[in-house]
Amino acid sequence: MAEKVTLIPGDGTGPELAELTRQVVDAANAGIEWNVVEIGEPAIAKYGEPLPKWAVDEILKTPVILKGPLTTPIGGGYRSLNVSLRIILDTYAVVRPAKSLPVPWLYEDVPRYKNIDLIIVREATEELYSGIEHFIPNSANTDNADAAESISLVTRKNSERVARFAFEYARKFGRKKVTVVHKANILKNTNGLWLKVASEVAKKYPDIQFEDRIVDNMAMQLVLKPQEYDILLMTNMFGDIESDLASGLIGGLGVAPSSNIGDKYAMFEAVHGSAPKYAGQWKVNPTALMLTATLMLRYMGKNDKADLIEAAIFKTLNDAKKLTYDMARIKGVQPVSSKEYTAEIIKNMKQMM
Repeated sequence: MAEKVTLIPGDGTGPELAELTRQVVDAANAGIEWNVVEIGEPAIAKYGEPLPKWAVDEILKTPVILKGPLTTPIGGGYRSLNVSLRIILDTYAVVRPAKSLPVPWLYEDVPRYKNIDLIIVREATEELYSGIEHFIPNSANTDNADAAESISLVTRKNSERVARFAFEYARKFGRKKVTVVHKANILKNTNGLWLKVASEVAKKYPDIQFEDRIVDNMAMQLVLKPQEYDILLMTNMFGDIESDLASGLIGGLGVAPSSNIGDKYAMFEAVHGSAPKYAGQWKVNPTALMLTATLMLRYMGKNDKADLIEAAIFKTLNDAKKLTYDMARIKGVQPVSSKEYTAEIIKNMKQMM
């Protein structure tokens, strides 16, 4: 019997990436019944708001969600829907693997990044992304502002549960070390509490090695010796930034998957954004969302289907006959459309079945 999954296509290049990913999952006979819910720019065009209540109600009907990228207005406009959904679903742990792909040519120019296998666990419901901010009006003209301030909300409850998640994840998947990342030398109260709580939780897991790193030093460590790290536990903003850095080490945002895990819901999305300037061109690499779908399938216990999809993707990349523009640039070959790339993956998959 097919299992229901809510599919949020997203906007920008999201709908085309979601469609291609859906084709691959369906071709693998994964037994998924899709419940499509449009939010973001398509919802604004149809309903006048980016996240209608009925859409939220529909999303909440299934415990598993696959989401295409959504545009976040810069410097104004509505709040990030990515952040809003994490809060609504209470998916408090963002899990972003950064693992070198079994594609040797991808690392010919950067051999130091061949054997990376780390996980970033990011708290996803508070800190600077809580959206508690306001302008400070100019006393002479209240319509203009000379300053703005934002509140970084860090609570023991949310710090503790995501730290516990990281250590439980380490135990479940045979990971040996958790590194908590912070800026407690400067942000002594907020990041100080974060570090204190993580250290307290670590004492309950004596079988897992524990250490801490200051965030700027951690960025350097990732560039110089990423193989020395296993699970990185980070606050919301630091995790957002450092996971993009880690994605760059393994081949770029085009191959970086992500999941948002809570106690009741799990939402799966690629690390990258919506790239609206490329919308409709069918050129953006769908691999990140396809690999995200394999994370989803593993979460659902469909490991054989996830293995099949991964094998087809990696064969397609290794053959290097049909690559999207970002991968083709690295390999030095002519790019093909994302449609052609996906068709090649499906062809390879069918031959493996």
